[in-house]
Amino acid sequence: MEAHPSRDARPRRTTGAVSGIVAAVAGLASAQLAAAAGRPEASPVTAVGGAVVDLTPVAVREWAIRLFGTSDKLVLGLGILAVLAAFAVGTGLLAVRHLPAALAVTGGFGLVGALAALSRPGASWRDALPSLVGALVSAGVLYLLVTAAGRTRPAGAARGGAARGGAARGGAARGGAARGGADGAGSMDRRRFGRLVVAVLAASAGVGLGARRLGAHGSADATASRARFRLPRPTVPAPPVPAGADLRVPGLGPFLTPNQDFYRVDTALVVPRVDADTWRLRVHGEGVTRPLELDLRQLLARPVVEHDITLTCVSNEVGGPYAGNARWLGVRLGDLLREAGVRPPSQGGSADQLVARSVDGMTIGTPVEAVMDGRAALLAVGMNGRPLPFAHGFPVRMVVPGLYGYVSACKWLAELRLTTFAAYDAYWVRRSWAQQARIKTQARIDTPRPYADLSPGRVAVAGVAWAQHRGIERVQVRVDGGAWQEARLGTADGVDTWRQWVWPWQATPGRHTLEVRATDGTGTVQTGVHTGTVPDGATGWHAVDVNVRALG
Repeated sequence: MEAHPSRDARPRRTTGAVSGIVAAVAGLASAQLAAAAGRPEASPVTAVGGAVVDLTPVAVREWAIRLFGTSDKLVLGLGILAVLAAFAVGTGLLAVRHLPAALAVTGGFGLVGALAALSRPGASWRDALPSLVGALVSAGVLYLLVTAAGRTRPAGAARGGAARGGAARGGAARGGAARGGADGAGSMDRRRFGRLVVAVLAASAGVGLGARRLGAHGSADATASRARFRLPRPTVPAPPVPAGADLRVPGLGPFLTPNQDFYRVDTALVVPRVDADTWRLRVHGEGVTRPLELDLRQLLARPVVEHDITLTCVSNEVGGPYAGNARWLGVRLGDLLREAGVRPPSQGGSADQLVARSVDGMTIGTPVEAVMDGRAALLAVGMNGRPLPFAHGFPVRMVVPGLYGYVSACKWLAELRLTTFAAYDAYWVRRSWAQQARIKTQARIDTPRPYADLSPGRVAVAGVAWAQHRGIERVQVRVDGGAWQEARLGTADGVDTWRQWVWPWQATPGRHTLEVRATDGTGTVQTGVHTGTVPDGATGWHAVDVNVRALG
């Protein structure tokens, strides 16, 4: 009696899918172990994710930031894993039909990961190894599982010796059994296959745990160095935050943003963990007459200053959350450049761009004039009285008031190179953003929230406004397109921080639109023309729609 084709195909498909998934898990675990022994950034998921970020059109990336916020990296990682899972299932299905082709596809996928790793900034040939190791292990496990599953036995052989009697019933029966094994009409030893799958998954879990521990051990020195690090006492401390700067309005955040709440927008899928004891900074390039190479102790031998500065991301939409205010501690960048013999262009210097490079290869280009014009441009080591968090650039990052972060705020700093804007385009400039980008005047309504359901009567409309290095002179609010009303400003803490504001509104029943605009310290009124974030920051007035309930 012939086996039913569809009945035979179902277990083969299931076997193929399971084999593909298990092989992928084994390969990823092995790749993670190889990456943990070298550079975590070279793991296939991280390397491919970084390449995807680089190749993603600006409009798509901005859409992802708007939709997912600071979870965009998590979503990207999950998306890559979903694609890998689908690929693994497809490869497994191919393997039960044509194993050599499936093995070739697996090797090709490993090659893609290796090329992605090699394309990352600062990569070496060793960064290709995790993807290649992962592909080799995945191909080996796939071969093992598929060939094991292909070893079928005659129908009935699983039932403890019943096949023995059947096999003694003559040549025709023996020939039929042999043909059944070759054609798949016999049954695979599912129990043996299952044990093999469990063994491979257990081994993969062990390898994954080993990778995790090795990775933790590799970052242990960095973690310990941060724990040991003590912030130096500032030579020039910042004055206390003035009384009245924080209006303490319910729904309005604190004047100084806590470190754990400070926004983070960057391309690092794995946060670099840099050992402060081995950290080095190199200063060189055009117009540098005295090149410098400093460790952290040597850097902090210079005068250390403290300054309150608001940072803003260029990806911040009108009314968006990507702005934060902190007290930063560090060394003046302008003084360090002068020590290296650098002169700004206004004094005849040949370099007009300072290219900062992070340990993960990110490049950020900053106008030399801006960091040497007397503003508090810092190589920061402290944030709100604590060493920088790893996610915000420990041990050293740049902070330059008045410029968007993509042209000023390099984290995990490793190198400063003097050049010109004509000679070199930094990372974001090669991706359609402007070479230079001064922060635009913005005001934001933080309370009431959009679509809030309010009671009639007095409502505190409040928020923040910023125009770093120019300061905020006034904030105005209007309702339903009416006359602009003056808001009360919090006390100014210099020109480099945001200012809180509040306006008492006598709310009447119905739906209303609240709008806000600011005037900076130069007397320039914020424009109401709405533009997107590309190429140098969004413009427009922030508006919030609310509903005020009817009386009674």
